[in-house]
Amino acid sequence: MQEPVLQVKTLKTSFRTKNRETTIVDGIDFEIGPNEVVALVGESGCGKSMTSLSIMQLLPRAGEVSGGEIRFRGRNLLELTKKEMAQIRGRRISMIFQEPMTSLNPVLTIGLQMTEAIVRHLNADKTKANEIADEWLRRVGFPEPSRIRRSFPHQLSGGMRQRVMLAMAMSCKPDLLIADEPTTALDVTIQAQVLDLMRELLKETGMSVLFITHDLGVVAEMANRVIVMYAGQIVESADVRTLFTSPLHPYTKGLLQSTPRMKGAIEKLVPIPGSVPPAGTKLPGCRFADRCPIATPECREKPPELRQIGSGHTVRCIKA
Repeated sequence: MQEPVLQVKTLKTSFRTKNRETTIVDGIDFEIGPNEVVALVGESGCGKSMTSLSIMQLLPRAGEVSGGEIRFRGRNLLELTKKEMAQIRGRRISMIFQEPMTSLNPVLTIGLQMTEAIVRHLNADKTKANEIADEWLRRVGFPEPSRIRRSFPHQLSGGMRQRVMLAMAMSCKPDLLIADEPTTALDVTIQAQVLDLMRELLKETGMSVLFITHDLGVVAEMANRVIVMYAGQIVESADVRTLFTSPLHPYTKGLLQSTPRMKGAIEKLVPIPGSVPPAGTKLPGCRFADRCPIATPECREKPPELRQIGSGHTVRCIKA
């Protein structure tokens, strides 16, 4: 049994203000094995992006990891100094952010932003760094990489910027790639190109991926295993085939029922009623109870535990 690349244990991420502490991620556990793609799914506001920023230690100033462990290759990242974490971030763990226009520096050329990490982490001189940048820009589909290097972010389309972010993340050949909604801002054609490209690079490099998305179609194409989050907690986890064919949690079923299908008979989409409770809302029972079609009084009184149902399948529901 190979050691997991990433282990997240009872992770708790909170935001502190003068008057209160708001818990965004509430005691989640998961791990990612070598050459494994794990999808983290759920509605906006469930804590997916805060989980990724906690792993990278890039939380906003008011945010902090208030509990748990984040182990990468056996080392607890929360115990590292800022200098030690800076050596891992970008080299061993890379991240593609949700919106490339706000992630890329608008006043620096693409080349300067790419070569900064290459020079820092690979001890390359400027000439070598440019060669490595050109190689990766070419591999993500740019026939004239030197022209892209000389460009500023505003001179590129959304799809081109996202491919630049992918090239930047891959240039140091990380062990773990965190992709936070990498195709959300793209049209369908460009989205398909980016996903095809990611599959090729994953096969070639053998790295592990945490793929954060709310698009279940993308999950079906990319992931080996799926983790479903709701209101800061994991509510279900299973391999991708099991989750799509035999979902157990009412929230997972709701997500699948509200997803359009391209094949088979035309079915009416069934939306999930209501909305995600505000971050940090303290509820005595199940956090999904107010939106759940099968909730009972017991569901609103006692919080359910995450329990195992079969091999590798866990669910947080007393009715499952």
